[in-house]
Amino acid sequence: MGWFKRFKDGIQTATKNKKEAPDGLWYKCKKCNETITVKELRENFYICPKCDYHTRIGSYDYFELIYDGKYELLFQDLRSKDFLEFTDLKPYNQRLEQAREKTDLDEAMTVAVGKVSRNPLCIAAMDFSFIGGSMGSVVGEKIARSVDFCLDNKVPLMIISKSGGARMMESAFSLMQLAKTSAKLSQLDKAGIPYFSFLTDPTTGGVTASFAMLGDINFSEPGALIGFAGPRVIKETIKRDLPEGFQSSEFLLEHGFLDFIVDRKNLKDKIADLLSILMPARTTK
Repeated sequence: MGWFKRFKDGIQTATKNKKEAPDGLWYKCKKCNETITVKELRENFYICPKCDYHTRIGSYDYFELIYDGKYELLFQDLRSKDFLEFTDLKPYNQRLEQAREKTDLDEAMTVAVGKVSRNPLCIAAMDFSFIGGSMGSVVGEKIARSVDFCLDNKVPLMIISKSGGARMMESAFSLMQLAKTSAKLSQLDKAGIPYFSFLTDPTTGGVTASFAMLGDINFSEPGALIGFAGPRVIKETIKRDLPEGFQSSEFLLEHGFLDFIVDRKNLKDKIADLLSILMPARTTK
């Protein structure tokens, strides 16, 4: 199959160390305050064993969790540029350099291709640690190129959203990505190639208003914050108390915005089931 071509950065394995998950020896759960070792947390898929709170993890963590070992990175040469020479509290160029140094990532989205239970799948995963997972022109371009790759190779696409919304430092160029990504995803629909949208904590702003809600199947992790504006902004705008659990993945499932919620422990098996149902002819030995 065509997608076995070796890309610029070659084959990746679980030895990469680009994490959002906690470092150190001990971890204190943000929800129930239970203290456990990071080793125990890691062995439990970064889920609190007491309250089932899903700690945020990064793109490489998801690749290691979902793929059958090896995967290949795509479009690693794309990097954001301060073409507006934007400055707020600090220059945008400086923010980008600090984000790259802090996270060891080039952008808020990383794209890979590999196999899930022997079925090929392209995954575009966001990293909240990189400027709040904000969607700039490079994030939009990576999604567009992922769609083209999936069209050329007849491979399903999965996007893992984790974002605070559009990247204000790129102004209208960031907002243009809403239309751009939506238009590109419609090409997958016309070609009959599945698109899975996996929403994790948090998925907000322009990402929710575009590609995150356009999946053939939209699903989420438990307890994820999902919405357009934040709860505090909405409450101040409408001057009313919000329903209990408002904008949680459980609330959205109850009101028909999600197809299902999946525990991280069961994520790979669930994706494998979806692929075997929707792309059965592609399963290989």
